[in-house]
Amino acid sequence: MGASQDPFDEGAGSILRQPKAVWATAGASVVAFMGIGLVDPILPSIARGLDATASQVSLLFTSYFLITAVAMLVTGFVSSRIGGRKTLLLGLAFVVVFAGLAGTSGSVAELVGFRAGWGLGNALFVSTALAVIVGAAAGGSAAAILLYESALGLGMACGPLLGALLGNVSWRYPFFGTATLMAVGFLCITAFLKEQPKPARKTSLLDPIKALGHPGLASAAASAFFYNYTFFTVLAFTPFVLNMTPYKSGAVFFAWGLLLAVFSVVVAPRLQKRFGSLRVLGGSLVLLAVDVLVLGYGDHTTAVVCTILSGAFIGVNNTVYTELALGVSDAPRPVASAGYNFVRWFAAAAAPYFAPKIEEWTDIHVPFVVAAVTAVVGAIVVVVRRDALTHEAERLEQRHASEDSVAVFAN
Repeated sequence: MGASQDPFDEGAGSILRQPKAVWATAGASVVAFMGIGLVDPILPSIARGLDATASQVSLLFTSYFLITAVAMLVTGFVSSRIGGRKTLLLGLAFVVVFAGLAGTSGSVAELVGFRAGWGLGNALFVSTALAVIVGAAAGGSAAAILLYESALGLGMACGPLLGALLGNVSWRYPFFGTATLMAVGFLCITAFLKEQPKPARKTSLLDPIKALGHPGLASAAASAFFYNYTFFTVLAFTPFVLNMTPYKSGAVFFAWGLLLAVFSVVVAPRLQKRFGSLRVLGGSLVLLAVDVLVLGYGDHTTAVVCTILSGAFIGVNNTVYTELALGVSDAPRPVASAGYNFVRWFAAAAAPYFAPKIEEWTDIHVPFVVAAVTAVVGAIVVVVRRDALTHEAERLEQRHASEDSVAVFAN
């Protein structure tokens, strides 16, 4: 942001110098995000193994994110009553159980149902993990957000790789692998994370909805909704278009995830410092739209290159959106995050369902045209609502500058 220091500088604001509790939470977050992209390289294998169509298998994403979106209204209600640590452990327990059950599925309907339960656990964990990392991290919210985005990027990169390695043996193994890793995360949180102070005021189920009454947060959430449709068209629909073996598909999305991680943690802060958050966000959304359009109409090699390249734009967008969501309003961070995620995850649920349906109704190119249009709409929202977002973005940058000053003084 405006005066942001290098997040990897070995000072008080470095994301590399954090308490064990933060690393334990971030490590479990990596595994949680692995679960999102885990099924990517094995979607065709699941379809063959369960004698299902692409649109039926895509419901693995739809059920997961639909439950995740609705559960966002519950996460703050739960965590403000039982505490962040217990909420994290409850979420991890749900994921362990339902990921394990997913591996035993005998039909698409069973697998979709177990993924829904998995989504509930993931919602409880992911939204609370961000608040816990921000609250416990050294170096202020900027370093904490970058650490969280690092976990997201690493998880997104490793998920398809793990899915490919285990899925090449059986499509069931990646689910069992995730359950095992999340059980390890459960033990790490138990060992290293102390109970966090409970909020002075308990969060109601409607607080996230009320928080969306803030024009800045509502604008950020609306733009992120359209962006997420594009994001999850790439993630959930492209594997069917590429039609590659699990190993090759896993390699493509591993490279995609690496770009996502590098651009979210290293490149995005530098671009924001030079050009400002809203310009970077608007420009990145337009470039993502172009990339997705070329992906849809190019040959197979072009589609592979554009899929990988989209990770760069997605990484930049994720960082800017997360910072805006957490700092754009005066609502408590868990409440603001819940309201923002409640809106955007609906698009993550919609894209995996509608993309294959649109292909059935038209042809294989049109889903990518729709995805390009939604990315542009996201950019238009940023431009149209720039007055509200600019004021809030400037306030956010001033907050980061103040945190940097404190970190420099501490050194």
